Amino acid sequence: LCGPKMWLWKGTLTSSGVFLLQMGWGDLGAFGEPSKETPNLDQMAAEGMLFLDFYTANPLCSPSRAALLTGRLPVRNGFYTTNGHARNAYTPQDIVGGIPDSELLLPELLKKAGYTNKIIGKWHLGHRPQFHPLKHGFDEWFGSPNCHFGPYDNRERPNIPVYRDWEMVGRYYEDFKIDLKTGEANLTQLYLQEALDFISKQQASQQPFFLYWAIDATHAPVYASKQFLGTSQRGLYGDAVREIDDSVGKILKHLQQLGISEDTFVFFTSDNGAALISAPRQGGSNGPFLCGKQTTFEGGMREPAIAWWPGHIPAGGVSHQLGSVMDLFSTSLSLAGLQPPSDRQIDGIDLLPVILQGKLIDRPIFYYRGNELMAVRAGLYKAHYWTWSNSWEEHGKGIDFCPGQSVAGVTTHTQEEHTFLPLLFHLGRDPGEKYPLSFASEEYQQAVEHISGLVQQHKATLVPGQPQLNVCDQAVMNWSPPGCEKLGKCLKAPESDPKKCSWPH
Repeated sequence: LCGPKMWLWKGTLTSSGVFLLQMGWGDLGAFGEPSKETPNLDQMAAEGMLFLDFYTANPLCSPSRAALLTGRLPVRNGFYTTNGHARNAYTPQDIVGGIPDSELLLPELLKKAGYTNKIIGKWHLGHRPQFHPLKHGFDEWFGSPNCHFGPYDNRERPNIPVYRDWEMVGRYYEDFKIDLKTGEANLTQLYLQEALDFISKQQASQQPFFLYWAIDATHAPVYASKQFLGTSQRGLYGDAVREIDDSVGKILKHLQQLGISEDTFVFFTSDNGAALISAPRQGGSNGPFLCGKQTTFEGGMREPAIAWWPGHIPAGGVSHQLGSVMDLFSTSLSLAGLQPPSDRQIDGIDLLPVILQGKLIDRPIFYYRGNELMAVRAGLYKAHYWTWSNSWEEHGKGIDFCPGQSVAGVTTHTQEEHTFLPLLFHLGRDPGEKYPLSFASEEYQQAVEHISGLVQQHKATLVPGQPQLNVCDQAVMNWSPPGCEKLGKCLKAPESDPKKCSWPH
């Protein structure tokens, strides 16, 4: 989930919310999940607009979050690696890089319209001081810089800190408990209360605000608070989804009770597809789509998405617009009465004509994995220029991004190039990417010719950013974050020993 944001538009106090988390397209009742355990999100969809063809910018969390906040593909904003061809990379504790100062983030731009900006949950765009979210446009932060992996021994590697604005207020597993045996943790409740309090504070001061609610309960190791444990038909993952659904419902109800729901735009989506490798206990559902997180098949990059704005968005709307998390950047600026930066390529489009007028905007979707353009979608056609799930070596270790979904010649375990004869699928007839169209067919020739033109045009504008995910160093881990002195939680860092990061996927 990525969080509610509010903006000033046409002289009206307008609040907007984007909820960003790791969930699959098939995890919500509104998208066909049979257990129907997401009544609040389903109601949100019934009152707003459902996007059936909405995409992340990368099949992994950090790059997709960077894309959402910059409106730019990860290959442009630097959130990729060149340490291997077509490798996924993210921001673990020992990463040296992070979001560059040269990138303009959405909260930085919204400040020009008088917005107060808060991030709740996982930042994941670099944890060293220069990458701190309060240095990139946010005014407040409650959450963590990295995933809640652990617990660690604080000698080989430290436990992840939790921040309140500029300083840490504790560490996961020490001060913020996560029981790996039962899955119990009250973090979602803490993040919920932070959201409610922030919204109340801004409404009371008549201050336009942007809230980015980016919780991580559905990211393995999955967790839920005690009152939700054991309540789902879908195991611990379902418990976490139920708690998230309950939280979203409370946030929307809070907006209604404050009388600002009609001035509030809320958007719910995910940062990548469900991680099938964590299934069944800690993994979600990507519905009819192929594979999951880490891949550029539909299951890795097509996301659940719901827009909600009472009094503005007609209830019960369903859109087949090809959308992207990067569009939230351009759409937010549009609602705030601001123009996107003109000195750089922006990949997101303004979705307001789609949301408010039901229009369809012709645009392609580019599927990147690391430094490689893997596939392109135009209309209902998707052309794969490279296929790869993961290596035979990793697959032999039990790492499977496509469990039970092997498709010969498609879900390959070696990187297969199809540049001269792309694998082409019609996603309307074949959403699971199981049956490539015949190379000899006229349908194939016409579709590939059209997509090839889009690829040429795209590559002509492509200026890759400096890769931020190449170098790792244990010395830069969260040993002594700001505020550790007050808590007595400063740890001694090892000597610096920078190395190339290893990215096997």
